[in-house]
Amino acid sequence: MSEKIPHSLIRTTESFIRDEFYGEGTGHDWFHIDRVRRSALQIALEEKGDPVMVELIALLHDLGDRKLHHGDENAAPRLIRSFLDSQGLESHLTEHIIHEIVSISYKGESGETKPGTLEGLIVQDADRLDAIGAIGIARAFAYGGARDRLLYDPNDPPRTGMDAEAYKNHKSHTVNHFYEKLLLLHQRMNTATAQRMASDRHRFMEGYLAQFFDEWNGRA
Repeated sequence: MSEKIPHSLIRTTESFIRDEFYGEGTGHDWFHIDRVRRSALQIALEEKGDPVMVELIALLHDLGDRKLHHGDENAAPRLIRSFLDSQGLESHLTEHIIHEIVSISYKGESGETKPGTLEGLIVQDADRLDAIGAIGIARAFAYGGARDRLLYDPNDPPRTGMDAEAYKNHKSHTVNHFYEKLLLLHQRMNTATAQRMASDRHRFMEGYLAQFFDEWNGRA
């Protein structure tokens, strides 16, 4: 499939996305997208995925993200289609890319969706890797701050088992986000390569939370 994607489209997409997301303040900035792209290409190398399709999906995966568009579920298909149509990409490739991207985002513990190809699964893994570990912690608090959320409220426990609709509408403090999503991701990696990469990042988050609660309760 990637033989029909010109190399020039990757470079044009990179420039477009960099301009669109540079300076974005919720943790979904250009540097996040670039990290996802680089991780996805590394995973693709080990898992034998198509690197051209992986790179294009990774570069576009946050364009129109509902979290950045007031919950609009149609923003991603609309914006991705508009951009790829403007570049003259064949319509069946455009629709394939849209289908993979809208399946990438986490939608709650019981609302899981999966892309339909190895390349989409690889980008989903790379995106989830960037949500955990040291950078994942930083991004979680950046997003919470941008949305005026508390760091932590001991009177507001995490919710479990949320479906897609409940997860989309749920608002809580940032520490709950670890229990409602981030600590679950290491078990939801699609590829063996990502599972291996996620292990250390998951342990780092567990250690961070232990220290957080010790400091919160005056024990450290």
